[in-house]
Amino acid sequence: MTITMPTAAVEGIQLTVTPFRPDAVIGTMGLPTLLQLVPSPKAEEDKRALKYASGTLRRHAEVRGLVQRMLKATQKGRNVTSYASYIATGISGGHGAAWSTPPITLWLDGHPASVGEELIAGTGIRTITVLPGSPVVAIDGETQVTAWHELYDNPERFGTTYEKLGQVRVPFELYFGLTVEDARQIFYDRNVEGVPVAKNLAMSMDQRDIGTQIAHRISETVKVEHDGKIIPFSKLVQGRKRQLTKTDPELVTLSALRVLVITALHGRSGLGLSSATVHEGDLPECVSAEQAERELVPMLSQVISALFPHFAARDAVSAPAVLAGLGIAAHQATSWANGGSRLSVEELLRLLEPVRFEREARYWDGVAASANAAGVLNFGGGAKDSGGRVADALLGPDTDFGRKIRGW
Repeated sequence: MTITMPTAAVEGIQLTVTPFRPDAVIGTMGLPTLLQLVPSPKAEEDKRALKYASGTLRRHAEVRGLVQRMLKATQKGRNVTSYASYIATGISGGHGAAWSTPPITLWLDGHPASVGEELIAGTGIRTITVLPGSPVVAIDGETQVTAWHELYDNPERFGTTYEKLGQVRVPFELYFGLTVEDARQIFYDRNVEGVPVAKNLAMSMDQRDIGTQIAHRISETVKVEHDGKIIPFSKLVQGRKRQLTKTDPELVTLSALRVLVITALHGRSGLGLSSATVHEGDLPECVSAEQAERELVPMLSQVISALFPHFAARDAVSAPAVLAGLGIAAHQATSWANGGSRLSVEELLRLLEPVRFEREARYWDGVAASANAAGVLNFGGGAKDSGGRVADALLGPDTDFGRKIRGW
């Protein structure tokens, strides 16, 4: 006597998905499911461990190598721990609602073992089943996948728990039935075709960055008269673009205002931090975020109020290099300034009063900008290149550059 084997039921990893094209679906899955579906990329690059791994894992590593770059000894790999820490803090509520991870783009080398009927007629929602051991590779979002593995391997290291991780739902899109060449093309398109955000603009959007926080406080504190109305300076700050055009109604970018704050915080060393995230642990020694805000907001608000006619005239004061030098000079008026002569706010303002901020080559060529044969200035060198020279000129009225920018 023999038993007939079942033919309808297919066992495997079942996902509830919605198709958005014939060979691709979207959905969410629990974290343990993701980790079962996609092995740790870091583990697959350990040649010694891979030598003794299962044939399934070795096969997966081979497929991954066709469409992904290496983690080891790259910036991508170095980002894993910080990404895991960011995710853990978000899961634990440390970021509030202001955190996010993008959907992970997965590629199944082959087809699902089965595709179910619509669960709700007309919606497209259905289940698909992926056989255990089928090669599923993250062709975009692999750093995130690796970070999730790090978290699940040792949640205590990142200040979270298995209980919290067990509640996570990870958004994903899954492509299947594509050739290796198609998968590689998607990898290329996702990593190259998009226009990357300039780093200093991205910094200006980071609401946990102390420089951005203080820049916002200053722009909200300063009240100015513009076009016959008293308005907050924040109305004249462009927060979405790196550079202003002649037709923009704003007078300065948020990223440039942030440079002023960072150099006021750190002095000359702030030039190297103008494109780096600054959190509380990055503040000068013995300076808290509260102290930095308490001193810098009123001081820099006074400076901006005093110089507002130059902002309104679209003079050189709004250039990042000039604001960087201005911040370095303002640093000498902070209680934590080290090196150089200490200044009071009044002394700082007296140094600035005779400066000719007009965008003219006779004042700024060779200091914060370069002039062409027609005398047109180009401030493209930026804060790092020219901020130190501007600071020297502001703080040293009797130097060659100091006399130049004052028209003496």
